[in-house]
Amino acid sequence: MADVTSRKTETGHEVLAAVLQIRHGTLQVLLWQRAQQPDLGRWALPGGALGADEDVQTSVLRQLADKVDVREVAHVEQLGVFSEPHRVPGIRLVATAFLGLVPCDADPAVPDDTQWHPVGTMPPTAFDHAAIVRVARDRLRAKLSYTNLGFALAPAEFSVSALRDLYVSALGHPVSATNLQRVLARRGVLVSTGRTAPTGPAGGRPAALFRFAERRLRVTDASAVLRPSHAADAAPGHPDPDGSSTSDQGHTVVT
Repeated sequence: MADVTSRKTETGHEVLAAVLQIRHGTLQVLLWQRAQQPDLGRWALPGGALGADEDVQTSVLRQLADKVDVREVAHVEQLGVFSEPHRVPGIRLVATAFLGLVPCDADPAVPDDTQWHPVGTMPPTAFDHAAIVRVARDRLRAKLSYTNLGFALAPAEFSVSALRDLYVSALGHPVSATNLQRVLARRGVLVSTGRTAPTGPAGGRPAALFRFAERRLRVTDASAVLRPSHAADAAPGHPDPDGSSTSDQGHTVVT
């Protein structure tokens, strides 16, 4: 009997992109609906077969261009390799997955078979794609703690409270605008534009506008972790510097 370890097995290689964006205050992922078997009707990540003359980065950008205007994707990075032998039916198919981020004020056109879905309530997904989305979400959350990756979620200019709302949507727990501004300012991440946002219908002090000092990835504090404060769960509310109100329950603790 032949040694099973010496058998040749056909293996394919695909690239996949978990493209995330905060839309309507919710972290969402771009998915397309499969029109053929296997997993007919289920929702899948953009991607496809690695071309014979491509590296994985070139391939994922090419395949993303079929689903979304890649000029709107502010950041792309490799997530990892998914190689469980039976992750898809048929031949063994190894996937190299990427994280892509789109700023909240962008609304790129997508094909009719493609939609944005909240990460927390995704429809039935194909193969192991839901697990890949969770890895992408966790990567984003981790990098918001120790890098300036918020630039890829935010518009060009923003108030601190608006940036706080983006961090809340991405991290999944309350964040204090006061503490967030202090942390990011200490790291040299935020720059004042010298301008203010238009006053809303309720009046009040106009919010100062900021921008990210850099719109490319930079490690700002390799050991930092943004996490919710459990000690302040019952604390009363207090005003933020830009005139909005939040609760001390929203404190972000940097450890």
